[in-house]
Amino acid sequence: MLKKVFGSAVFGVEATTITVEVNVDSGIGYHLVGLPDNAIKESNFRIAAALQNNGYKIPGKKIIINMSPADLRKEGSAYDLTLAIGILVATNQIKAVNIEGYLIMGELSLDGNLQPIKGALPIAVKAREEGFKGFILPKQNAKEAAIVDGLEVYGVDNIKQVINYFDKDVPLEQTMINTREEFNKSLNFPEFDFSDVKGQESIKRCMEIAAAGGHNIILIGPPGAGKTMLAKRLPSILPPMTLHEALETTKIHSVVGRVKAHAGLMAQRPFRSPHHTISNVALVGGGSYPQPGEISLSHNGVLFLDELPEFKREVLEVMRQPLEDREVTISRAKFTVTYPSSFMLVASMNPSPGGYFNDPNAPVTSSPAEMQRYLSKISGPLLDRIDIHIEVTPVPFDKLSDERKGESSIAIRKRVTKARERQTKRFEASESVHYNAQMNTKQIRKHCKLDDTSMRLLKAAMEQLNLSARAYDRILKVSRTIADLEASESIKGAHISEAIQYRSMDREGWLG
Repeated sequence: MLKKVFGSAVFGVEATTITVEVNVDSGIGYHLVGLPDNAIKESNFRIAAALQNNGYKIPGKKIIINMSPADLRKEGSAYDLTLAIGILVATNQIKAVNIEGYLIMGELSLDGNLQPIKGALPIAVKAREEGFKGFILPKQNAKEAAIVDGLEVYGVDNIKQVINYFDKDVPLEQTMINTREEFNKSLNFPEFDFSDVKGQESIKRCMEIAAAGGHNIILIGPPGAGKTMLAKRLPSILPPMTLHEALETTKIHSVVGRVKAHAGLMAQRPFRSPHHTISNVALVGGGSYPQPGEISLSHNGVLFLDELPEFKREVLEVMRQPLEDREVTISRAKFTVTYPSSFMLVASMNPSPGGYFNDPNAPVTSSPAEMQRYLSKISGPLLDRIDIHIEVTPVPFDKLSDERKGESSIAIRKRVTKARERQTKRFEASESVHYNAQMNTKQIRKHCKLDDTSMRLLKAAMEQLNLSARAYDRILKVSRTIADLEASESIKGAHISEAIQYRSMDREGWLG
């Protein structure tokens, strides 16, 4: 007897429906075909124990299971429930008249309980696209899948509930969530707030500009100056995610199983801070069976690289193209996957190996040659993609001991959001450009026109401060963002002069 049940495989951030064909014939043997990996091949032991512990069994007959399409490699233990139900239906142990209308996924424990799976959201999206009535999966993933409207989602605790649903018409509880309500309820409660930061008003201003224009930023300062503290609070002042961005972000985190158990939509922008020992595959994604890397997990959020010169040079270099293209493509012999990677890069570093720069009171000092060698670990092309360089100085005692709270992240976010709205309107005709940091040379010339006074000021700064040629476009982009924060249609001299301050590493003495 031949029966079909349906599961799903995830490649990149998209799902593909897998048809599990179970054929039972006279004879003895259990044959699983269709390019399963070891985790799926071992499933017969888990299935046999789970069925036996729930009053069923794998009969002593010839069972052939084909996972179609047969030339597509399947991996992971999430097909246990699909295979088990298929065997029960094909061997007439249970009846299931309408099973073709359901997509079934879940990993089995030996007692029949279900463990969570990866990729529930992209699987649910695909199930709706292909017209499935419902999606049966572990209860831990139910809220994540229920984000998708127009699909009945049933979260179950064990295989017995699924058997009773199909065989005895015992109803399952449908998981339903209001996607917009789920999305809106956590928008205005950032985990970290700028009101906690004492002093550092100029750095806060710099972070506000970076957030408003989507500019990459590097913070340079001695240990304990507050670089990490400031970086962790940057997501709290970025504009709230749109529903589309939230779905896109949740889908990426779902693929790697990073969505919290019993959680639905990710409403907060991600903040990723990998250790400096990270490999290039872990950073950009890949592997034998490609998975998203840190830059994709940072999509629509912030990637923070603490102590930038400590990262391996080849690791930093593989970031150059994703920073420009805002996506990363991983190619293998049989397939190619593309992961989105539109993120803000925030980097921090000490100005020298000892951590201090020309400070006579510092406990450790470094020679100019040592400092130059340390700074040269960061390549010019990578630095070229960072718009804002700012020096962070330690906070004096009188500021640290001040009991007054600083300006809250919510107040700063309102200004940032208004500036982003102006940029969205400005670039509404462009599909690839949404904020100032993404402007190309042609758009810079169009939207960053300077009057004679501003041009003279910029020329004098370039000559007197020995700024590099690459600083020119960056200064114009940042000054355009400063003007947007002030709701100014034109770029003024004050905007240019402020933007010039944010190019520390282009000055003579930095990186040669």
